[in-house]
Amino acid sequence: MYDELNNNTGSGSYYDTNGGYIHYDSSGSLKQPEKKKKGGFGKTVAKCLVLALVFGSVSSAAFMGTNYIGKQLLGDAVVPLETGEDGSVSGAKTPATTVAGSPSDVYDVSDIVKNCMPSVVSITNVGTTEFRTFFGIYEQESQSSGSGIIIGRNDDEIVIVTNNHVIAKAQEISVYFNSDGQAADEDNVISAKVKGTDPAKDLAVIAVRVEDIPKETLDMIRIASIGDSSAMEVGEPVVAIGNAYGYGLSVTSGIVSALNREVSVESNGQTITNRLIQTDAAINPGNSGGALLNSKGELIGINSVKFISEEVEGMGYAIPISDVESIIGDLMNKMTRDQVKEADKGYLGINGVDVTEDASQNYGMPQGVYINVITEGGAAERAGLQKGDIITKLDGTRITGYAQLRDTLGYYEAGETIAITIQRLENSEYVEKVLDITLSSGAQVGVESEE
Repeated sequence: MYDELNNNTGSGSYYDTNGGYIHYDSSGSLKQPEKKKKGGFGKTVAKCLVLALVFGSVSSAAFMGTNYIGKQLLGDAVVPLETGEDGSVSGAKTPATTVAGSPSDVYDVSDIVKNCMPSVVSITNVGTTEFRTFFGIYEQESQSSGSGIIIGRNDDEIVIVTNNHVIAKAQEISVYFNSDGQAADEDNVISAKVKGTDPAKDLAVIAVRVEDIPKETLDMIRIASIGDSSAMEVGEPVVAIGNAYGYGLSVTSGIVSALNREVSVESNGQTITNRLIQTDAAINPGNSGGALLNSKGELIGINSVKFISEEVEGMGYAIPISDVESIIGDLMNKMTRDQVKEADKGYLGINGVDVTEDASQNYGMPQGVYINVITEGGAAERAGLQKGDIITKLDGTRITGYAQLRDTLGYYEAGETIAITIQRLENSEYVEKVLDITLSSGAQVGVESEE
């Protein structure tokens, strides 16, 4: 059975809305910030490195319900998350070791590390990077590193949460279960597959088959204990664990520097803003997807962004776990999938444009993909989609842009029937509709219409 989240123990440029900065994506490309005027923030040269990865393949058991993260449809019992009187979801807390007996003694974090490092993994993403030159576009194999956190397990799978940008555009994903933080042992490097992603929250869930993991490794790994990030206060001590620079797991510590810090992400031409935990714990390249822990060793954040500047001693960011528990639960519920071969891919038979977050706010339109062309005889036309409909979900995955829609379709074969959620304008109001759509082959709609 799956233990729930809280059990026993694409890259893009990132910038703070209070001051610009940048990061290298896995291709090594760099986006330069605009120069500041003299007397402003200073001669800030910032970079934010987010190393990616993704992929693998695992057969899956479905999970059910957002209030019971990790509950599967196979009928095995799981320990549910606790639901408060106000409907909020929180973890059924597992007692964890408090360093030296109290949070104020967090400077010695060895007990936290001993208890929590077995729940953090290293991830390697092998994919391709496109290079645009005067002579055309070329592809080159690339490899990048990141981190992940073990959040569930059943008889078939170990389930891991990470950042979406860590696994985006990966052709092959490998997970290394290195509880001691040492160099990789080939026996513990296991292929992984994608269960689900949410690019808008920079989240992804991947899975590793239990049968592929050596017994001694299986006995060693632990499932992260979930804390309450909404209860954190500025100044509280925190510990970060992740695969810094791809060298293996390492540990840093610091404090919560700020809460609800607005940070914007540029991804696939869109600007997405989330409220994150800011910490001064060193979060280096490769730490993305790793764990931010409180003084009890409970997971309170998923490390996502690193700020580096000549004038600033480091500003790290993490996704608050309490804000995304239900999203992670939805992703855990999805079937584990492989990327489909090019010849077998399914198509909708549409062209569309992004309804960005800004456009959504300015024009009162749902965020998603606005359909501006429907191919005659294609899957979309047969399912009853219309020009002007806005696609917001595909098979339960939230869709925020056209590029993401194409990437998501890459996991579905022609002939598969899946649910598609749209918003349709009726009587000056958008109405949500869920339609079943049987995907077309490329030959049926013309592959060019999807590109």
